[in-house]
This record gives sequence, structure tokens and C-alpha cells, in this order.
Amino acid sequence: MSKETGQPISPAAVDGQDLGARDLIAIVTEFLRELHPQQARSIDVAPSSRIERDLGIDSLGRTELALRIERAFHMKLPAREMAEAETVSDLVRALDRARPAGERSAPGGRLTAVLPTVPAATEARTLVEALERHEARHPERLHLTVLEDETTTLGALTHADLGRRARRLAGALVARGIAPGDRVALMLPTGLDFFVAFFAILYAGAIPVPIYPPTRLSQLEEHVRRQAGILGNAGASLLITLPEGRRLAGLLKALVDSLNSVDCVAEMEDSAAEPDIAHHHGDPAATALIQYTSGSTGDPKGVVLSHANLLANIRAMGDAMRAGSDDVFVSWLPLYHDMGLIGAWLGCLYYGAPLYAMSPLSFLARPESWLWAMHHYRATLSASPNFGFEICLNKITDATIEGLDLGSVRMIANGAEPVRAGTLRRFSERFGRFGLAVEAVAPVYGLAECSVGLAFPPLSRLPLIDRVDREALSTRGIAEIARADSPALEIVACGQPLPGHEIRIVDEAGRELGERREGRLEFRGPSVTAGYFNNEEKTRALFHDSWLDSGDRAYMAGGDVFITGRVKDIIIRAGRHLYPQEIEEAVAAIPGIRKGGVAVFGTADRAAGTERVVVVAETAETDTHARAAIEERVVAASADIAGSPADEVLLVPPRSVPKTSSGKLRRGTAKALFESDRIGTARRAFSVQLSGLLLLGVGTQIRRFARLARDTLYAAWWWAVLGVAISFGSLAVLLIPSLSWRWRAVRRIARGALAAMGIPVATAGINRIPKEGVMLAFNHASYMDVLVLAAILSGEPAIVAKRELARQFLTGPLLRRLGIPFVERYDVSGSLQDARALTDLARKGRVLVVFPEGAFTRRAGLSGFYLGAFKVAAEAGLKIVPGAIRGTRSMLRGEQWFPRRVPLSIEIAEAVAPTGTDFAAILQLRDAVREAILRRCGEPDLGGLAKPEPPPA
Repeated sequence: MSKETGQPISPAAVDGQDLGARDLIAIVTEFLRELHPQQARSIDVAPSSRIERDLGIDSLGRTELALRIERAFHMKLPAREMAEAETVSDLVRALDRARPAGERSAPGGRLTAVLPTVPAATEARTLVEALERHEARHPERLHLTVLEDETTTLGALTHADLGRRARRLAGALVARGIAPGDRVALMLPTGLDFFVAFFAILYAGAIPVPIYPPTRLSQLEEHVRRQAGILGNAGASLLITLPEGRRLAGLLKALVDSLNSVDCVAEMEDSAAEPDIAHHHGDPAATALIQYTSGSTGDPKGVVLSHANLLANIRAMGDAMRAGSDDVFVSWLPLYHDMGLIGAWLGCLYYGAPLYAMSPLSFLARPESWLWAMHHYRATLSASPNFGFEICLNKITDATIEGLDLGSVRMIANGAEPVRAGTLRRFSERFGRFGLAVEAVAPVYGLAECSVGLAFPPLSRLPLIDRVDREALSTRGIAEIARADSPALEIVACGQPLPGHEIRIVDEAGRELGERREGRLEFRGPSVTAGYFNNEEKTRALFHDSWLDSGDRAYMAGGDVFITGRVKDIIIRAGRHLYPQEIEEAVAAIPGIRKGGVAVFGTADRAAGTERVVVVAETAETDTHARAAIEERVVAASADIAGSPADEVLLVPPRSVPKTSSGKLRRGTAKALFESDRIGTARRAFSVQLSGLLLLGVGTQIRRFARLARDTLYAAWWWAVLGVAISFGSLAVLLIPSLSWRWRAVRRIARGALAAMGIPVATAGINRIPKEGVMLAFNHASYMDVLVLAAILSGEPAIVAKRELARQFLTGPLLRRLGIPFVERYDVSGSLQDARALTDLARKGRVLVVFPEGAFTRRAGLSGFYLGAFKVAAEAGLKIVPGAIRGTRSMLRGEQWFPRRVPLSIEIAEAVAPTGTDFAAILQLRDAVREAILRRCGEPDLGGLAKPEPPPA
């Protein structure tokens, strides 16, 4: 009898078993009765019972079972054996090899010595050069350690170890006929063999292609069959895998024409002679990696990344994280995924920082091992997808982390999948009690097509969560800040573009949108891929001129990017954009629904011309009345989020909703299964009047085309108005004899043009501008800045222009008639004549207007300031009045000629007086003015340092 329930235990569970095995089977049986209450009487647990196929225990259930076994026996199970166990007998054997649950080390304890600081491989042009730089300078420095759990190591490599073993294995690859440019697939779990094999492939001049290994060895054949599409697309000539995989060589060769052999690291190392290889690692443009994206087994998309791409991304992320060799990175991320491979391992290699890597299976089996590893090794950096944080919240008990200290952690990146605001709050609140700083949990954004990282938040900034009006976002695509009493959608800021990278948001026609307008996210920069391997069609679809399509929808606000969902996952119904993840989260909170077992997607309703919303939710409930109650709650929850109820709710048994190997939801696959009636018994939640949906669907299409037409017509009108304004303004400037009258005419024409364009201009602090003897300094965001200043500034402002304009046939005479001063690219400190001219104008009562950034870029943000104007002001004793222009960048962005109707504003700050004429005083003046503009311009800081200047006199 069970001690807890009094229920009889299956005879098959106890016959012929020792006491430990009997107790373990009793625990499994008890767990199954809780997991599947309606099937309790039919459960029959035997030593040969297969954990997943016979007992229905998935990866999360396996984690909970492991915790119960450990608590019952006061033992610590080997994480890898627990994760790889196939049958109940395997659990018994894992228990036999378990060790007593010992005391944790004291908080703050370190298991290894602190390593001395070393320089990053900044001069390296390739990954191999980065390794060899460290190998030459500090060969015996610890590079990486593979962990079984938080304290048990499975092996370690110094830089010299990695280089030596990689070159030896490269010799074996060359001996097997691997030539430069060949693709070699890596299907290995987290272990020393993976790291060695990866660099061996590079040393041989070939291209590594990581693919994920099977979770358990018994699944190897089925798994490899699923990977045949990737191997075929890559044209892999060799597969390096586990020794058990070699028996599948004949099958694989039949499936993949290009595949010549299947081998393992141990046998190749044993057979390797002295390495005699030519180094094929001197070209930064050479392909260093083909990274296959998620879900690519059916439709392979291999992202081609060069050495230059990877190093550019590593450097940019390192700058954002302030990474260095004194960092310690603890990771459970899989090495076949870009975040684990590039972000964790190759980033540590470049900076010379030690990496402690554990298997994802170890993390899933005992998630607290990740946190304890950070404690023991005093980690400063780590990373995880959002679901990893949720696993820690749901599966870790307080008793297992007593004494934990996470005070050393500077940053844990949350990326690779949608970041949940609730997850951030709960994780920070719970583990903040163990020393984890709130700002250490950093939402980031990236994708394989940009190597790995694209946007990071400023270091040590608290997570920024936008609370936007759900109705405005879903119907009009505008991320309006929600009122306190209105339905809101919480969206997490995923940071600002990494240095050297750019992000833009575009509409359906590919035209850039302004601030807080939702659209498709596109990007560019030095980390971006050249395309997909052997897939020209998808490569063409990826590029829009020099921009790459991310496949995500997002909006920008204050320089940060806010991801609203995948383009392919967004549901459009009745003119509204519905975000499936929000509905999934609400449905998963309903009692009786399995967390992580909900998929929401849209399916075409051809009769209505719109999309039907389908909710597929896993539940173990079998009682008819209970299921009906759950359905009602799902309908109500979806209606609360979407404004109208789901069209269909399908309750399915556990493990029916498809997921990736790492636990991510596969909505596309779920949709395909649903449409082919292969995802359980379809049961309609309730129907919607087709006539009403038809009208709404037609209305959606009409509004979409109307919006495109309206934007195009407005752009044509905008340019027509500007053309007329320029024509009349030019005539007025040329014909009117007085300077003051010319400016009065220009001012009226500029105001009229803005009014005709329908652009309101709000001003604040204009009365702070003196009539004379002053210099105005503004941020520079667009060509439209000058038109706006001409409309709002009184008198005859002397707007400083670059000297190139003076030499232009039409522009030069017009600007001279307006008394515009010309300088050499704004570097007035470099020209004594220019400086004197500006000083003379100021003494004559003209108000000088300068753009200290010198020029504008399309990227949002305030650039560094040149010092020249500040030197002139200091020497002439002029006060500088800072001014911030907002909106012009969205209206007409750099490198773009399609205007947008957006409101503009200009705010004038208090004047700043120079404190002297020496170099320190000039710097002080510049910094004070720049800080005032930065606080008001609404854009991020792109360069606090001054532009290069000649040395002070």
C-alpha cells in the first residue's frame, strides 16, 4: 500500500526487486497517479516501463520526479544519467550511483582560483587567430570546464589543450579527405569533444555545421532521420557524432548523397598521425559557421556567418556588457544554438574569460544546478531563454537553494525567445533575496541572421517595461501608453542596437515608420549574414536592399526596441492584430490547463476573408463537466485579451502540443496538425456569425489598402508643398532688399509649409532665447531641422552651414543672401578666419545657431559633439542656449525620402555661460550643453565623448 494514499501498488512494480527499487517504483507510481488522476487505476509500473512512451512523463515531469526521488532518498542523482534514463530500471541504476546530498559550500565560496587579467584578442581577424593569440601569450590559462552538475567536472581545457588537440584532429580530418570549404556536421552533446572538433574543422579549412544531438541514445536513429534535411542542404561530407551513431552510417549515406562517412572524435584522435595541415584561417570573409535556425528540419535555412561577422558581433556584445578576461561565464545553453555557441563559448574565447558549461539535460533535470554553479564559480555573466527562468521559478524549492549567493552576477541575458514581463518581475523578486541585483536580469534581442545579438540594454539599467493600450496597438498599430484604468499589454524593452548596428521598423510597403509605430523589424550591420546556404529563394526574401528582414514585429521608443511577436504568428482578425503569446499566458493560468501546453494560432477562414482564432490547450482532465468548465474559462480568457472570444477551443491530452528540442512552442507545426485533424479531437468552442466576419474581413482589407494609399498621397502632397515653399522662398530671398524682411518672408513661408503639411510644432521655453549676443545649440536629426528652426526662430538667425554649400550653384547665393556663415565642416576651431567671422556676427547682434554633432545619421541617438563652436563661445564670452528638436527624424529620416506626418516639438533649456577660455572650461561648457540636450531630445546617448579635435593651443 502507498503510505500517502493507501492505494495498492502494482504487483509488477515490486516482484523480485530490492527495497530501494521497490521504494523508487512506489514513488514513480504515486507521481503518475498525481500526473494522470483519471488513469490511476490503469497505471502499471514495471522496471521495463519506458518513462516517456509507456508512462507519459515529459521533460518537465522528469524534473519533478527527480526532485521527489532525491528528497525521498536524501541522495543527489547524477543529472546526466537522470536526463538520459529510458526506463524505470535506468532510474534504479542512477539511484545506485547517486551520492549523499551534502552540505553546500559557504556563500561566496569559490571552487577555483582567480585568474590574472589578460587582454582580449582584439587584433584577431579570425576565430583561429583569436585562439592562437591566447595560446601564444598564456597557453596554460584555463579556457573552459565542462560540468556534470554545479560542482562535478567532466573535463577542462586550457588554450594550449584546445589548440593542440584541435590541430591533431584536423590532421585526421585532412587524412579522411576533408578539403577547404567542405561542410562537416557536428552532432555532439555538451562535452570536450564538441569544442575540439569545432576548431579542428576550422583548422582544416572546412566549415562546421552544428546540429542538435538526440536527447537519449535510443532515439538516435529516429533523430538522425529528422536531421537528414539539414545534412542534405548543407552538403555535409562528414558527420562527427557519438560512437553509437557510427552504426547508422549506411542509413545516413542513403539519405544524404554528399555524406561520405560518420565518425567520432575518440577514434579520429586515436588514428591521427602528427598534424601536417595547411592553415586555412587567414581570411576574415571566409565562412566560419553555418547556423541552422529553429524548426529547419522540414525547411532548412542555414545562416552563413563569416569570421568577420562573428568577431564583429562578439566585440559589439562585449562592449555592451563591458566584458573582459576577469569575467566568468556559467552556461547551460546548448552548443548547437547561437546563444550558447557564439554568445557564451566564442565570446569567452575572444576575451580570455573562463567558461563553465553544463549540459541542457543537467539543467532540466536539476535547474538549481545552474544557480549553484554561478554561486560556486562566482559567475559574472550568464544567459537563458525566458523558459529557463520560468523553470527556475516553478521547479526550484527554497530548501534546495538555502545559502545561495548570486551577488557576483553582473548580467544574465534573457533572450532567444519572447521575454515576459511577469517572468522578469518574479525572477528578480525571488532571487533578489539571494543577492541577485534587479538590473542584472537583462532582456536582449538577437537572431541567427545577425550572428546572435542585435540589441542590448544599457548595463545596470533596470528592466524597462512598456504598458501600452491594447486596442490602439492591435487596431491602429500605435504603441500608446495605456491609461491606468484601460486594458494594457506589457511589452519588455529589449535594448538598443549594438554599436555599429541599425534597426528600423517598416510598414507593409517597406517604408520606415516613426516612434511607437508597430511594423516589421529590419536591421543591418557588420554581424549580418550574407544569406542562407544553398537557398537562393529565401536569401532573396531575406534582403530588402541593404536591410535584412527579421521576421519579427516591433516598435521603437526612446531608442529601445520592443518586440511584439513573430510576423508569421500574429493573428489578424477584424482589423486587429492579436498576439498569441498573451492569450497563451492567460489560458495557461487556468486551473486544469498544463503550463507550457497551450498554442494559439490563426487559421484562414476563406468564407469570411479573415482569420479564425484557435486555442489548443493540454489538460489531463477527462470528466465531461470539468472539461466544459475549462472550455468556458478558456473562452472567457481569450475574450478578455482579444476583445472577442476564440473561434475554437481544443482540449487535448498532455504532450499533444508540439515543441522544439529546447522546449519552445512550435505554433506553425501545431497549426499544421490542427488543419490536418491530427492534434486530437477538434471540438468547436462556439461559432461566430459568418456574415459579420465577412463584413469585418472586407473592412480589414479596405482599411489596409486605404492606409497605403493615404500614406502615398500624403508623401506626394508633402513634396509638392515643400517644392512650392522652396520656390517662393528662393524668389523672396533674391528679390527682397532687406535682410530682416528676407527672414520675415522665409519665416512665414516655412510656417505656412508646415501648416499645409499638417505638421503641428509645439514649442517650450522660446522666451529663454535672448534677442542677441547668444549662441543656440541644437541636436541634428534630419534635413527638416533647418526648416523647423526657420519657422520658429525670430530675428535673423545665423544658422552655421558647412562650407561645401557655399560653392553650390543654387544654394550658395541663397544662403549668402540670408547672411548664413560657412565653416569647414563645423570644425571652426581649426580655422582662425571662421572663428573670427562667427565672433563678429555675434558682436553685431546676430544669434548664432549651431549643430554641434556636425552631421546627422539615420540612427536615433545623440552623437558626440565637436568642440569648435564651444571654443568660439568661450572666447567671445557668449552664453549657449541648448535646444532639443523632437520628431524630425521620424518625419524624414536620413537615407530615406518618404516623409511621415508626425508632430514636432522644440524645447529650449536655460542658457549655459562659459566659465573661462582654457581647454578645461571649453570641455565643461560642451558637457553641460550636451547633457541639457540629451535630457530633452528623447533619444539614446550614442557618444558621450567629443569628436576628434586638434590639441589645444
